[in-house]
Amino acid sequence: MTGRLADSLRRILPKNKFARSVSVLVGGTAGSQAIMVLVLPFLTRLYTPDDFAVLAIYTSIFGILVSVACLRFEIAIPLPKTDAVAINLLALALCFPLIITCSTWLLITFAGGEFARLLGQEKAGEYFWLIPLGIWLAGSYRALQYWSMRTSNFTLVAKTKFTESLGCAGMQLLFGISGIAPLGLLLGLVLRFSAGIIALGCDLLTKHLAVVKTISLQGMRSAFREYHRFPKYSTFEALANSAGVQLPVLLIASVVVGPEVGFLALATRAMAAPMGLIGKAVSQVYLTTAPDHYRNGLLGKHTAEVIGGLCKTGVGPLLFAGITAPYLFPIIFGVEWTRAGEIVTWMTPWFVMQFLVSPVSMTLHVAGQQRTALVLQIAGFVLRAGAVVCATLMFESYIVETYAITGFLFYSLYLFVVARIVGIKFPALRSEIPYKVLFGWVTFAFLCLTLLTYHL
Repeated sequence: MTGRLADSLRRILPKNKFARSVSVLVGGTAGSQAIMVLVLPFLTRLYTPDDFAVLAIYTSIFGILVSVACLRFEIAIPLPKTDAVAINLLALALCFPLIITCSTWLLITFAGGEFARLLGQEKAGEYFWLIPLGIWLAGSYRALQYWSMRTSNFTLVAKTKFTESLGCAGMQLLFGISGIAPLGLLLGLVLRFSAGIIALGCDLLTKHLAVVKTISLQGMRSAFREYHRFPKYSTFEALANSAGVQLPVLLIASVVVGPEVGFLALATRAMAAPMGLIGKAVSQVYLTTAPDHYRNGLLGKHTAEVIGGLCKTGVGPLLFAGITAPYLFPIIFGVEWTRAGEIVTWMTPWFVMQFLVSPVSMTLHVAGQQRTALVLQIAGFVLRAGAVVCATLMFESYIVETYAITGFLFYSLYLFVVARIVGIKFPALRSEIPYKVLFGWVTFAFLCLTLLTYHL
């Protein structure tokens, strides 16, 4: 199956090196994503919705902080022409997670309990000590991963993804069977985002030791000055982006009584796997190829081809999942998770737009539009968080639905801005949409629902 998926991507995505690189990442990560999907029905029977609610709170806080742990120097690593500059960017990207980790540890030590009580989630506060550890490990892994992408070592990156998913699934299952909840879910999450550090670090020291020896304080200062736009603008952009996604989750957890945020966590996790299979692989390769296309004046054409390839590859399955989720979730995950399936349906338009936009969102950085990206993410944060706050005051029963709609609106705006920046015309994007394929997926979904209803 992995081979067929890789072959399909070669036919529909831009040709040559780009398609081969994406195929390597997709082929290597398909197994890891399959593990995360296959293990979910077991986890929902070992852990309760309340356990998943604790996971959602931890993930939200962790997600906000880890997004800026490297001050965004990690995404600059593939951009320099010389490895001497890039390796000093890597050194910078490895230093800052340690600083962020120490600062977070101090905050949690002195104010973690108060923050947990403010959220009304004192059970989650018992596990806040894991957040600093997760930030340090995940931030370091992100930096090393971008170096491997710069050196086109996509095979190694794919292998680490598989190792991380295997370790995460194994730990969560083992702790769940042992009744150690929700600690097993949290430790598995930390392992999922950091287990590849040793492999990536060994590769760096064995294959690129000569370049590593060129790291110096002067080189780091020079790299900092040259790429100061990333911490200056992109850090706040990433913070606004992650806060726009994660802060509403914390608001929902603090306002809505019951495990609603746990259902949201399962819905997001179930849909993140198929999105991450292709979308993240394309994103990583796009960042390494986009600078050359930009310098050659071909970034608009390249970006349109990538978006079109994504549309042909993943939008149909996402629509199918959104239509069938309310009926399939109770069967796959258990009757108590029916609400999670309903949330998936509401979030499907968001997921579709995110799937198309996220892989090419680095366009703004490649084009030197960090300030535009910052303004866009701040607008997205205000839209999402503001809408959720309004929902808590006026129609509390539809907070999650409001959150889902704002996600769709934000990514639609982001697609419009990216198209304007690189000069993509709407007719060019519309011509890339495979209407017949999408209609086929929707028809197939309704056929499955008909058969399922008849069977039940």
